[in-house]
Parts: sequence; C-alpha cells; structure tokens
Amino acid sequence: MAGLVRACLITALLLGLWEISVRLAGVPAYILPAPSRIGLALWLNRGVLFDNALITLGEMLLGLVCGSALGIACALAMATSPTVRRAMRPVLLVAQALPVFAIAPLLVIWFGFGLASKIVMASLIIFFPVASAFHDGLARADQGLVDLGRLYGAGDLAMLRFIRVPSALPALASGLRVATAVAPIGAVVGEWVGASAGLGYLMIYSNARMQTDMVFAALAILLAVALILFALVDRALARLIPWAPETGSARD
Repeated sequence: MAGLVRACLITALLLGLWEISVRLAGVPAYILPAPSRIGLALWLNRGVLFDNALITLGEMLLGLVCGSALGIACALAMATSPTVRRAMRPVLLVAQALPVFAIAPLLVIWFGFGLASKIVMASLIIFFPVASAFHDGLARADQGLVDLGRLYGAGDLAMLRFIRVPSALPALASGLRVATAVAPIGAVVGEWVGASAGLGYLMIYSNARMQTDMVFAALAILLAVALILFALVDRALARLIPWAPETGSARD
C-alpha cells in the first residue's frame, strides 16, 4: 500500500511539473499537450477509448494465452526429448533474434487486418520468455530429488510430473510475468501496421490528424490496461505458486 501511495505522489508531482513547464514555455498542443488537455481528451472521448481498449485487451489476453501455451508445450517437449531440444534451440534463438516488428506487415498479409494477425504477433513476442524460463527451470531441477526419484524407479514422465515441473513452476511464473509485461507490444504493433480498431489504431489515426492529446490519451489507457493486467497475473501467480519468489509489487 505504501508503494502505491508513493507511486501516486510521484506521478502527481511529475504531471504537475509537466503542466507548469508546458504552460510557461508556450509549447503548442500539437507538439506536447498539457496533462489537463490530455485529461479533457480522456473525458470527452471516453466512449471511443473504452471500446478500443476492450479490443486491444482482448488481443493481449488471447496472445498471452496462445503464446504461453505454445511456450509451455515447447519447454516440456525439449525437456522430455533430446532430439526435440536440439531441433528447437535454433528455432528459439531465431525467434528471439528476429525483430518481430519487421515481419508485422507479413503477418497482416498472411492473416488479414482482423484479430488473427494481432494474436499471432502477440503470441510470437510472448512465446520466447515463457519457453526459455520454463525450460531453464525444468533443466535446473534439484539433482538430489532427481537422483532420489531414479533410486525409487521413477520413469521420465513421473520425474517430469512430480519433480521437474513443480520445481520449475517459479521459473515459469517469472516467464509469465515478463510475457504479461510485453503482451501490449504485440497487440499495439499489429494495430499500427494494419487494423480498423484498437488503441494502436486510434493512436495512428489521431497522430495523422495532429490530435496529439488523443495519442497521449490512448497511451494512458494502454498503460493503465497493461498495469492492471500485470497486477492481476502477478497476484494470481502468487496464489497459485506460493513458493515462487514474490515481485516487489507483491511485497508492497
């Protein structure tokens, strides 16, 4: 609670400095609008912002689910089969090294301007942190427990189910937190490249008309949605995996 109050006070201070600086310097609103002007844009366009925020949130959630499921499946496959592990490691490396933004236009061509291209974009961004973190957790299971399982005759599937996966869940939780933080990137970039709705589309539309206050308003809504989603996922992971290390926000 103290951390939340401190964050609110710092935010209020920065907004106040921003307001004063813009007014004293006489900066045109189309270059940098004052927070009061952005707040007015938020209020006057609340319906449009809310409708587009729901679309972007849906893309983020679907991308998070699909990308996380794909990453978990990939990590489990690599943990159970050396052949799959040797085959998938270069794929993971390429997936991380390749700028996903560069293939966004191709995704729009392949999957269209609708929801599918945004989900694929978000899934590609989310896939790597989940797969990488979970695979590292599976590979770093307590060797003492592994040896004990072998001593009692546990097979590979039993070892995976009762020893490796439970010990890797904290690593998976860390990967999911990172994935949640980057989920907005895929959705918004997909909307920038080609869309007919969403906060990213609204930013591009407003920017083309020099409505900078609406760009900031959409950005503020996107930030709020991302923070709320991260807080919910963080709280859910803390309850589902109580032995995982807590984040700073969870402790505060």
